[in-house]
Amino acid sequence: MSRPATASVELSATSNFTFLTGASHPEEYVDRAGLLGLSAIAIADENSVAGIVRAHTRARELRRMVKLRAEAELIGPPAPPGLPRPPSADITTVPRLIPAARIDTDRDLQVTVIPRDRDGWGRLCRLISLGRLRAEKGSCQVRLDDLLDWGSGCELIVHPGGPSDWRKQAARLAGRFPGQVSLCLSPRYDGQDPARWARATSAAADLGVPTVASARPMMHHGARRRLADVLTAIRTGTRVDALGRASLANAEQRLRGGPEMRRLLGEHEKAWDRAAALAARCTFSLDELRYEYPSEVADGESASDRLRRLALKGLEWRYPSGAPDHVAQLLEHELTLIGKLGYEPYFLTVNDIVSFARSRDILCQGRGSAANSVVCYCLGVTSVSPEIGTMVFERFVSEARDEPPDIDVDFEHERREEVIQHIYDRYGRHRAGLCATVIHYRAKRAIREVGRAMGLTDDTLASLSSQLWGFFGTNGLEAHRMAEIGLDPRDKRLRLTLELIFQIIGFPRHLSQHVGGFVITEGRLDELVPVENASMEDRTVICWDKDDIDSLGILKVDVLALGMLSCLRKAFDLIQRHHRTEYTLSSLPPEDPATYDMLCKADSLGVFQVESRAQMNFLPRMRPRTFYDLVIEVAIIRPGPIQGDMLHPYLRRRAGEEEVTFPSDALGRVLGKTLGVPLFQEQAMQIAIIGAGFTPDEADRLRRALATFKKLGNISEFRNRFLKGMRDNGYDRDFAERCFAQIEGFGSYGFPESHAASFALLVYASAWVKRHHPGIFACALLNAQPMGFYAPAQIVRDAREHGVEVRPVCVNASFWDNVMEPDAKGGLALRLGFRQIKAMREAEAHWITAARGNGYVQVEDLWRRAGLCQRSLRALAEADAFAGLGLSRREAIWAAKALHGTEPLPLFGGDMDGEGIVEPAAYLPQMTEGEQVIEDYVAMRLTLRRHPMSFLRARLTPGMGTPALGAVQDGRRFAEAGGLTRSDAWARDDEGGGLKCTSVRS
Repeated sequence: MSRPATASVELSATSNFTFLTGASHPEEYVDRAGLLGLSAIAIADENSVAGIVRAHTRARELRRMVKLRAEAELIGPPAPPGLPRPPSADITTVPRLIPAARIDTDRDLQVTVIPRDRDGWGRLCRLISLGRLRAEKGSCQVRLDDLLDWGSGCELIVHPGGPSDWRKQAARLAGRFPGQVSLCLSPRYDGQDPARWARATSAAADLGVPTVASARPMMHHGARRRLADVLTAIRTGTRVDALGRASLANAEQRLRGGPEMRRLLGEHEKAWDRAAALAARCTFSLDELRYEYPSEVADGESASDRLRRLALKGLEWRYPSGAPDHVAQLLEHELTLIGKLGYEPYFLTVNDIVSFARSRDILCQGRGSAANSVVCYCLGVTSVSPEIGTMVFERFVSEARDEPPDIDVDFEHERREEVIQHIYDRYGRHRAGLCATVIHYRAKRAIREVGRAMGLTDDTLASLSSQLWGFFGTNGLEAHRMAEIGLDPRDKRLRLTLELIFQIIGFPRHLSQHVGGFVITEGRLDELVPVENASMEDRTVICWDKDDIDSLGILKVDVLALGMLSCLRKAFDLIQRHHRTEYTLSSLPPEDPATYDMLCKADSLGVFQVESRAQMNFLPRMRPRTFYDLVIEVAIIRPGPIQGDMLHPYLRRRAGEEEVTFPSDALGRVLGKTLGVPLFQEQAMQIAIIGAGFTPDEADRLRRALATFKKLGNISEFRNRFLKGMRDNGYDRDFAERCFAQIEGFGSYGFPESHAASFALLVYASAWVKRHHPGIFACALLNAQPMGFYAPAQIVRDAREHGVEVRPVCVNASFWDNVMEPDAKGGLALRLGFRQIKAMREAEAHWITAARGNGYVQVEDLWRRAGLCQRSLRALAEADAFAGLGLSRREAIWAAKALHGTEPLPLFGGDMDGEGIVEPAAYLPQMTEGEQVIEDYVAMRLTLRRHPMSFLRARLTPGMGTPALGAVQDGRRFAEAGGLTRSDAWARDDEGGGLKCTSVRS
């Protein structure tokens, strides 16, 4: 049914996803369109549909709010006459979102493309993908011929002007797509609009196409005019006061309502009515996008049958002596629910990826809410037994939520690329792509870029940046704080700059690549969403981020990288090689007392997740003795539990200093394992369901709100509902307030129990290896660098403190990687590898080992046999790698410098019969030990000699140092010197070892 002629629509709005051009969020356009009474609005960004899902989601939320408000007004007595409606009731018309894109061709012709139906949407996505894939990241090269090939099924609105031959190009489009092409009349507010529209109307008549009208807004409200100029200045790399004609002359290029547009158009107002008629022909909605999972049918076996077979086979593998009844029942429950929702292909896809990794001996482990699933455990996707935590499968897959599950899998960070390329090879780039990540303006970037555009000096910008956290206050940067940092609060330019900084924070700056979220489809991905090149070679990405695809119910598999998995794989390989014992994450000896003893002493340098100073301070207080203690350890030292005041009550209850009580038996069952203190997201959901009467769907919406409330501020409706529900169920208000404050403290930092359990397994595995094979652990940790908190020097020193013999880099014994080799006591020593030398390349290290044979006897051997250049020889000499040949560091450097390259200098270009190749011997004084230590750090960032502080102790604080500090009585003043990191929990390091300290501000 066509819309009435009085309907008003906007067909070509530019949002801030036309980066550094549009001055309003897509959501703001939808809100403003509702206030202006527009029945539909098309978000048409330049060669992009990146922002339309946000507009779609906002329109959906508005419809829900309007419906709830309408239902609420039917309850109770009617409002008294004359009582004003609340401000929140302004939006009574929810505009329909029209998906679109403004295509800028290589001939500078601008065409707004609006798909009429699902087929048209697929063609628009193919068109944008074509232009994006032939250009570098962030660019698009669409040709007119591309538009002629892919324009069917779409309305094509040509914007007159631009190239001199735009009429000829428009004629080609009109001839190719009869009935689909229109010419756009849009105001420029320069006094020439009537004449311009008359010429465009005449051109449309010559082409045989109609005209339609659009305000072509760059902002939802005129208040954004200054921000629009700032964006232009940032984009062009100039200052606002130097923009000239590139700046906006006024604030007229904003979203407008029907009456205002009709007044502006005058005799051309029928073009506004034709715009509404055009919109009525375009019925496509993003709700029509139906994601199709990749088909995993093989040998005639259905996806359901295959998943069941693999899960039951995995159950036997996980439980060789027979699975407990409740685990078998959980498995059957999950398989039934997965089958009911049709998610079998998703699980099989993840299983295919994990199976590939295992076939290549790539260590991997699922985490997050997937660890709530027995099916994932049986498939080998996750490694934590379901008996460990509180299984809440509905946290992972729920019938109440119309969205797919989300499985995160960590892979070795050095080998994840193999998995990524397997996905591309297995499914094809037309079926698989990485999600985008939207890089938003945060305070630091906003200060820098807006400040420069406004002409502020570097000194002023540095002063503003020093007050970074002041930008998150409700009143901005207060006048007294500005005065404190030497700024004049009365400076108008400065005040305007601050206002613009506040406005731009949260704006999208550009798209980046998600850390590993893959979208994989059965059909063509580029007919679902445009695909483009990533900045990394051999990567393609879509233009939507994880929130967008969640909103549309599109599957995502997170293929993530984790350095500790690389470390553990290398450690397991070394144990297998030297001790003939094979270990996996699931086969390590469980609940090893010696491992827990080590952790209770905070001896956790390099151990996953518990190596930070905060964790080291907490370990002796927590005193973990079981695996579940590690689960809590991982979850509790997070901003959420700390801000929610959960840490100290838990410790007091664990130590028996405070009685463990529960507000009710029902909540006792939820909080029993954590002594009545909520620590996990699952507990927050269960408190909402049991204590406040939330439905599972409402509890999940609360979880999502908690994850985003700092950004969106959307928590208040849940708070009121939660407090009322708790009160109705008999809980007093103080308890309800405390409970919600604790839940709110999670924010985006609360851990699911299942996620903490997955990480706790890596804590235990890395701690076990460190306790029983400290040399191998240090070797694997060094070979997996860069990762973690600690530099190689600290890792090496920690290994030596654990009795490991560490041997220096040697040209006759070292390899690229650090290795273990037999020591004189029947054990293993750690031999440092060439990778520890800053200036060495891996290929050069392989040349050295390949040509080594029976060993090198002089520096020249490496030059002749391994083909090393003088730079590499000097790097080896500076690292003292020739000490095993009887050469001091200076002698080796002299010998390396004496070797000339194959290209002679011009002055000595003649044949010298080999003269000059070997320099005459010279007397070189020996370096002092202090000089040796300095050169060690310069060349390798570590030393096997004395600690640098040992050379300064006598002149700084004689008689002190780490051992002496342990005997200092509380309250005594003393002077001490050592390397430290300034923090509330800091560490000092000297020749006596490391010491963890806590500073208290008086």
